[in-house]
Amino acid sequence: MASSGSPEKHAGANEVSDRTAQVAARLKQIYKKYVYPVEKKYQYDFFFESPFLSDVEFDAKPQVLLVGQYSVGKTSFIRYLLGRDFPGQRIGPEPTTDRFTVLLNGPEERTIPGNALSVHPDLPFKGLERFGVNFLSRLEGSQLSSSVLRSVTLVDTPGILSGEKQRTNRGYDFTKVVAWFAEKADLIILLFDAHKLDISDELKGAIDVLKGHEDKIRCILNKADQIDRQQLMRVYGALLWSLGKTMSSPEVARVYVGSFWQEPLKSMDNAALFEMEERDLMKDLAVLPRQSAVRKINELVKRIRKVKTLAYIIGHLKSQMPTLMGKEKKQQKLIQDLPNVFRSILKKYNLAAGDFPEIQSFAAKLQEVKFQELAPLNQKYIDDLERVLTDEIPQLMSQLPSERDSPETLRNKMTSPENMPIPKAAGKFGKKDDNYEGNPFGYDETDQERYWALQDSADRLKNSYLQLGPEGGYLSTEKARDVLLRTGLEKDQLRQIWNLSDMDRDGLFDFDEYVVAMFLCDAVVQKGRPIPSELPATVVPPSKRELLSARKQSAFDGE
Repeated sequence: MASSGSPEKHAGANEVSDRTAQVAARLKQIYKKYVYPVEKKYQYDFFFESPFLSDVEFDAKPQVLLVGQYSVGKTSFIRYLLGRDFPGQRIGPEPTTDRFTVLLNGPEERTIPGNALSVHPDLPFKGLERFGVNFLSRLEGSQLSSSVLRSVTLVDTPGILSGEKQRTNRGYDFTKVVAWFAEKADLIILLFDAHKLDISDELKGAIDVLKGHEDKIRCILNKADQIDRQQLMRVYGALLWSLGKTMSSPEVARVYVGSFWQEPLKSMDNAALFEMEERDLMKDLAVLPRQSAVRKINELVKRIRKVKTLAYIIGHLKSQMPTLMGKEKKQQKLIQDLPNVFRSILKKYNLAAGDFPEIQSFAAKLQEVKFQELAPLNQKYIDDLERVLTDEIPQLMSQLPSERDSPETLRNKMTSPENMPIPKAAGKFGKKDDNYEGNPFGYDETDQERYWALQDSADRLKNSYLQLGPEGGYLSTEKARDVLLRTGLEKDQLRQIWNLSDMDRDGLFDFDEYVVAMFLCDAVVQKGRPIPSELPATVVPPSKRELLSARKQSAFDGE
């Protein structure tokens, strides 16, 4: 008998996806019809150094940007999220990551050169061409199959160093590149090493260009398992103090504390704290797909406000120019008096100070243009932008999926065991098997009846299973034993894995049992995890759940 409610749940997930796609499509229409003409007219791309938006940027997955000094564990953190290595990975105590690496989901594992990445029609990285060939040679894509990367795109950055020499040797403006990625990112993660909290000049410069994106920033105090509880308290306070001096926001930055890699904790003093912190961080990551549409609306609103302000500024400068004589002199006077010009425009049109460009950089841009060639203020453009903000955007917001629509999209995309954002390493936090059973993503527990966390593994292992020559849909005892022996595990370990995998106790492996056995072997061999005393609910194939449930009930009744 089919499980009740499953069709409705599938329909709910499809409805959420359809509504999100409809919102993205409408955003494209709004931008092309109302915003782009104004941007082009008043040279928004030139004055704000922000290229015009393309369709692919509205369709792009959420992006997570990782920033930090060298050896803070950025690349290890990414590997921790993915649960596996990725093409082009470089990990070490010395500065190993010397390039920007964009991690993408794809059917095959490969690296993509930066020049190819920037011109790919389906990726939102065309704007990186403006940083030149020196930067593009330090940019690469890393493509691999991952359920995490189906939902988000991760961007690893070079380790930030100290000193003028390191900055000049890059051959491109590091902080401007970080600013470009920050504008596109949905979440910005700043990583710090618990053993070195000094904020170098280049890191401070990178944090400075994140101004305006404070709502996206999360901080991680990594490698915190290597110090005791008292030291951790002092280090945490010192980090908050340093961030308070560096970040201009009056709000305290959210700092997650833990050890974000796959090795066991060196000290168990703060294991419970690290586990709770990890779950909070992973929840932040897991909601990104749902919040992506909201973020795109929010970014477009911010852009519209800046475009409208630019139109008022350019229109005002144009109106102040004389008709015949003294144009150059008047232009220089207006540039020198730019703070007062901004102030008068702000008061006249009741604008927000945060929507104005930075004065010094804007003044430098004005030196490159002739004011008499600027476009005059067009009130129709302003009225159209106002109508978008007051009518179109609120209507779009009402079409977005609500909070209770999110469980499907979160779990379907971000909970494969080998690609779990939270590594299910039993024993990492000093507990028996609790971490296998956790629900860090906030999805509906009742939905587990049709969910199998090993579905991605099953898709990959189908061919290898068929090559073993199953008879009647089963691997013989001999063939199944040979497969397990080739893993090189101890006999006691293989016996435990066999007992867990052979769920119907017939001495044979069907395909589902084979997938479970391979998952357990991989967890022990590749990730060093202990074998659980019983299978987590999400690892049990749907075809076996009724059987195991009946067996548990029988054992309970026997007691």
